[in-house]
Amino acid sequence: MIETLLNKPTLYQQTKGAFWDDRHISKQMLQAHLDPEFEGASRKAGFIDESVRWINTVIPPKAYPMVLDIGCGPGIYAEKFSRLGYEVTGLDFSKRSIAYAKKSAEDQQLPITYHYADYLTMDLDKQYDSITMIYCDFGALSASDRKRLLGNIYQHLKPMGKVLLDVFSMASYQSFEEKRVWDTCPDGGFWTEEPHVALQYNTKYNERITLEQTTILTDHENKNYYLWMTYFTKETLQKEMEAAGFVVSGFYGDVKGSPYDENSPTLAVVLEKKE
Repeated sequence: MIETLLNKPTLYQQTKGAFWDDRHISKQMLQAHLDPEFEGASRKAGFIDESVRWINTVIPPKAYPMVLDIGCGPGIYAEKFSRLGYEVTGLDFSKRSIAYAKKSAEDQQLPITYHYADYLTMDLDKQYDSITMIYCDFGALSASDRKRLLGNIYQHLKPMGKVLLDVFSMASYQSFEEKRVWDTCPDGGFWTEEPHVALQYNTKYNERITLEQTTILTDHENKNYYLWMTYFTKETLQKEMEAAGFVVSGFYGDVKGSPYDENSPTLAVVLEKKE
């Protein structure tokens, strides 16, 4: 245990098990998604509304009727897309989020299709006019997994289709705080409902990769959770997109279409599949 705490994890070392489907953690994640004033799992409600209005102008449903929302969570964007006239499919790797999304759509009589699936191995039986991946999930992947994901997106996109995704920018990397802190949680917390001690280790790995490592110590076990993030410039993001066969049609400061500048915490990109 001490060795694990003292040694720096190898680059992109993975958490053991699918923690997003853990009974307790998935419940906490769903609550975070659904809190309109908390910007942890989803952005705040006002930002989402502005984002959807902007997406409706750059990827309008009349021209791009079929949209695939990757990492859709409980369907917050999917439902708003559906109300605007898109034919929506949502995909997520959290059973709890997909179950919630399906019931919510059914209760509101929204014709949304949901899939419980890993976007790294997704193999759906159709292509889409547009694909969205919102809230910087792309940067949480290793370089090899990002390449794999872009290949999957390309295969599921119709010729002349569009993609919208966002990442954290170098401004966010510069503001990332390296630290080691610990906390006692007698009543449980995000990672477990049991009394525990949480050790937080935030560190930079190179010029554009960070790790947020949380170690949870309970009476009967110790667990490590690794949250990686890669940060991008316009040049590094464009290079990865073009290597996957896409054409970059626009850079923005976020997914509500704000102008990009070097101080923007995020960087959004609209891609096209020219074929």
